[in-house]
Amino acid sequence: MPIKIITDSGSDLPPEYVEQYDISIVHLPVHFGHELMPYDTDAKTFYARMHEAKELPTTASPSPQVFLDNFKQVEAGTDIMVICMSSNISSTYQTAMIAKEMYEEEGHPNAIEIIDSKLFSGGLTLIVAMAAKWSLTAASLAELKDKVMHKVEETTAYFTLDTLENVIKGGRLSRISGAVASVLNIKLLLKISEEGTVEVVEKTRGLPKALSHLLAKLDQKQHDYEQAVIAIVHSNCEMLALEIKARILEKHPFKEILLSTMGPVMGTYAGQGGIGVAF
Repeated sequence: MPIKIITDSGSDLPPEYVEQYDISIVHLPVHFGHELMPYDTDAKTFYARMHEAKELPTTASPSPQVFLDNFKQVEAGTDIMVICMSSNISSTYQTAMIAKEMYEEEGHPNAIEIIDSKLFSGGLTLIVAMAAKWSLTAASLAELKDKVMHKVEETTAYFTLDTLENVIKGGRLSRISGAVASVLNIKLLLKISEEGTVEVVEKTRGLPKALSHLLAKLDQKQHDYEQAVIAIVHSNCEMLALEIKARILEKHPFKEILLSTMGPVMGTYAGQGGIGVAF
């Protein structure tokens, strides 16, 4: 039985993957003030506007009706798997669960599984990409869920930010602390925890050192390079991301690298110059 993969825009999938595997993306609304940003706004336009804005754009969970509309568009006889960003940073997962109840109450025939990935951005990209591949050969929705949940448990994701401006604007770091960090050129190496939250792993002086420490994390895990896939995401710094890709491949010949740009949802919080890896 065919399986349809749906995710939210907390993922940052390469466009070719979305097209190749017919992945549906439920977009979180992004507002600049009272103005809703069009969902098809390209990354360069978004980052340019965010840089000029005095206040950060805001994001919100999509309504259950948006998920429900996506469910209804799936052909009868096709099961549905929805993979959401961490429920500990967004209520999107809970919204999808409400939509599932609505769908089942209306008597639609397709089975639905909603998965809380406990990840976002590159981590969620990796999970959705693998699920899309596996969906082509999975014998059942239950089998696919087992594989996806196992992948969620074993996936590790790190990222570092070039600027703390958005963290300060978003109220996640005081302006005084942020000013001190900026003067001292302190960069944070961050990790997505097992609970799906952000935790500080290290503080370093300068972005080059932070990136080196990030890459060193790959050495702490064994990789089956004939099968392994890694995701690299960047917030409007493609040249740096390509450099990181090259540095990774020098030591770690992954079978496939998913390289993509952080969209508006993740870019709102990362700011320009962020780099993340998930493996």
